[in-house]
Amino acid sequence: MSDRHDHAHDHDHAHHHGHESAHEHRHGHDHPHRRANPRHRLGHLLTPHSHETADKLDSALESSARGMRALWVSLAVLGATALVQAVVVVLSGSVALLGDTVHNAADALTAVPLGIAFVLGRRVATRRFTYGYGRAEDLAGIVIVLTIAASAAFAAWTAVGRLLDPRPVEHVPAVAVAALAGFAGNEWVARYRIRVGRSIGSAALVADGLHARTDGFTSLAVLVGAGGSALGWQLADPAVGLAITAAILLVLRDAAREVFRRVMDSVDPALVDRAEQALRDVPGVRGVGELRLRWIGHRLRAEVAVVVDGEATVRQAHGIAVDAEHALLHAVPRLTAALVHADPAPVPGEEDPHRALAHHTA
Repeated sequence: MSDRHDHAHDHDHAHHHGHESAHEHRHGHDHPHRRANPRHRLGHLLTPHSHETADKLDSALESSARGMRALWVSLAVLGATALVQAVVVVLSGSVALLGDTVHNAADALTAVPLGIAFVLGRRVATRRFTYGYGRAEDLAGIVIVLTIAASAAFAAWTAVGRLLDPRPVEHVPAVAVAALAGFAGNEWVARYRIRVGRSIGSAALVADGLHARTDGFTSLAVLVGAGGSALGWQLADPAVGLAITAAILLVLRDAAREVFRRVMDSVDPALVDRAEQALRDVPGVRGVGELRLRWIGHRLRAEVAVVVDGEATVRQAHGIAVDAEHALLHAVPRLTAALVHADPAPVPGEEDPHRALAHHTA
């Protein structure tokens, strides 16, 4: 653990205490009382949130390694799925399957920007990038959103073209088998990505998992189109292609919202409530002032002001700050750094110790 003092005041003013990384302060407590029941976990499986799951704090390197492993396994599975579908597209001429194949291929390739982001995230902070390179993960999330948008545009273009120029679909049984393969591959990858993404707190990886899940259902839509084509309805294939476009747009909305919130430093208010409660329970803390949480990649940082006895010495205020940080690291999942500022309890008639800063914050 390292202490960072920006300035030293006398015993009745401010005190700063910081925690630099999870490597310097490991917590092996599992806290079984916070584990979710099966119904709670099922609810999280079906929603895009990435902030409430594993309570054990992973180190930065371990989290990045797990993310990388999830990416490359997903790339292999989706790449094989897209290859099988591409062969069937050439044989059948199905635009619905073509749209699904392109979307699967694009989903597989999103492993590239995320992989780069995880590698960058391992780099240590520098004097230029003082918070490290975790934000690269949020940039990768933006690339993923743009990739989803591009695949939606391509699927729409091919479907409209086939509506204007209908053609029969050949090798319908092969199209059906390819559709089932697409569903199976995407659903497996979706479950894997979402589970790992939530475990390490990566919004980009969770968004990618949601993307894969929607791909699985669009593959089933291709199966419906194949059935319509088998019954002689030529417009079934392009109609399903348009339905796939609509599904892609839905996942685009969810993924864009998740990534936008992360870029804008959004956190779940429940995490703020949990942090405040943990601080109030610390002996010596008389109140909690401004509390800020922000994601940097898949790790959280905190800044907080706590109120302590104005007659406390610097050493006593420091001890309270250490206890406050310790409590935060246990209470907030994936929190790896906390900067605690100790304010003296106000005394009636005494001048506000922060008055000199008022013209900077007005």
